[in-house]
Amino acid sequence: MKIKMYAAALGIAAFSSGIAFANGTLDQVKGRAELLCGVGENFAGFFSPDATGKYSGFDVDFCHAVAAATLGDAAKVKFLPATPSARFPQLQSGQVDLLSRSVTDTFSRDGSLGLDFPVIMFYDGHALMVAKSLGVASGKDLDGANVCTQTGLSTEVIIADYFKSNKMTYKPVVFDSRDQALAAFESGRCDVFSSDRSTLFAYRAALKNPDNYVVLDDTISKSLNGPVVRHGDNNWEDIIRWTGYALIAAEEFGVTSKNVDEVKADPAAPAEVRRLLGVEGDFGAMLGLPNEWAYNVIKSVGNYGEIYERNLGPQGKVKIPREKTLNALWKDGGAMIAPSFQ
Repeated sequence: MKIKMYAAALGIAAFSSGIAFANGTLDQVKGRAELLCGVGENFAGFFSPDATGKYSGFDVDFCHAVAAATLGDAAKVKFLPATPSARFPQLQSGQVDLLSRSVTDTFSRDGSLGLDFPVIMFYDGHALMVAKSLGVASGKDLDGANVCTQTGLSTEVIIADYFKSNKMTYKPVVFDSRDQALAAFESGRCDVFSSDRSTLFAYRAALKNPDNYVVLDDTISKSLNGPVVRHGDNNWEDIIRWTGYALIAAEEFGVTSKNVDEVKADPAAPAEVRRLLGVEGDFGAMLGLPNEWAYNVIKSVGNYGEIYERNLGPQGKVKIPREKTLNALWKDGGAMIAPSFQ
């Protein structure tokens, strides 16, 4: 009776999926020899398919990292795209093993959907994009504006909170898809398009005349983004969390995809690095993985900095500066930090 009452409080679908998959995701991944990773439809720099359907991007590389950790082969991933409104049911129902698509951690998502957010991999915040012809310099100049958003995102609540807190009114214009919302914005139906700042830079680049639009300096919310897993499978959550930490720690220690073999073979390497790479200790066994799981990750996809530069740096499809932001390492003034491997 208590279980049924608790399930009703959380939502039966979310609760039952947590029970069904408790402590079994790793076994399922190993059994099918493939990681099922939920991503979005198309978000340049984070997740986007090429003409052949092959996905690339920051969030895509995290999936490759998890495949390297759990299966020893970064290529053993199947990517399943979903709209914002379909992504959580996709995970809850077991269609995917994790979501890796810049999902923002919020209290209600964490507490009511039967989901867990193991690690933050990208810090962001909502911003506002307008046409330069509108002649505004700040979000506080937008009283009475029409605002385009996409349904199923936290943007709707963030926009409502922002306008209310600044004693302004607005008219929401909500669409099912990003393409519909962007088309309406570009046609002038809306004065404002709002999303995470990183998203806006990607969307702006996709417009016919991107120089006609500007992302305002206002940051109207904080967005802590990262992979998402079903609640109840503690071992799988630990694997996802420590895969993220391994990427961050490797960058801090200066271990890259190019020098990882040399560092691994160096008996004078710091003890924490040797534990990270599986040379000392039994850390992989604690997760049900080979002790070289993190070595496999770094060798295959690189460290956090390599992933960032490849997808969001100067060579990336979308260029999002990392210096002097929370996405820098903690020792460089950012928030990217990993617990000790000890």
